[in-house]
Amino acid sequence: MPRDLHSGPVAERVAALNARYKHHSATAVLEHALKDDDLGRVALVSSFGAESVVLLHLVSVIAPETPVLFVDTKMLFQETLDYQRELAEKLALCDIRTIRANPARVNFEDPDGTLHQFNTDSCCNVRKVEPLERALSKFDGWITGRKRFQNADRGTIDFFENEGDFRIKVNPLAHWGREDLEEYMVENRLPRHPLVAKGFPSIGCAPCTSAVKPGEDPRAGRWRGTQKTECGIHFIDGKAVKLPKENAA
Repeated sequence: MPRDLHSGPVAERVAALNARYKHHSATAVLEHALKDDDLGRVALVSSFGAESVVLLHLVSVIAPETPVLFVDTKMLFQETLDYQRELAEKLALCDIRTIRANPARVNFEDPDGTLHQFNTDSCCNVRKVEPLERALSKFDGWITGRKRFQNADRGTIDFFENEGDFRIKVNPLAHWGREDLEEYMVENRLPRHPLVAKGFPSIGCAPCTSAVKPGEDPRAGRWRGTQKTECGIHFIDGKAVKLPKENAA
């Protein structure tokens, strides 16, 4: 039977945190919440993608010792790997951890590197979801860059969310709009991911990401031609699960 996410120890902590920081800014949420006993030990998960630099910069200013988890699927664009190294140096983040899949798992599930061509969910699971869950198992919560404007499913997300009643998800940029991100990057002179200028507003693995045409949804280039919209980083009772599209985050 699925857990009731509105009751239990984690639910109580999430409710308390949302009430405590209801009227705070993104900066205040990070500044205070990272030191809040109700949150516990937290890591920032970053793809070092198109908009990642905003949250990375905020964390570097407020708490540069925060662990930053970066999942290298071994299928990323070279531009993403170069950008990750550039930001790590520029922002002076103290604890960036590169997470990779168990080679034995990859060799078993995807021996010839073609799994993404016929089963994208399985490819994401073995290369991204499983390694990240292993890394997150050491933490009480994780910081994400999810924002309400990104799609209808995210339109009501709060600063803090209950993840399966075993971990807290923190969304400090929940209320930011696209113009807020652009303004922040310009004002702080932050480097952009090199692929953004080439028509990639949302960036994942190279085989499953394409450029987006003017007028298209920013995520139209992710898994183009399929019904897939998310990589699947969701967990219930400590296990990675595939959520229905209307519930995907």
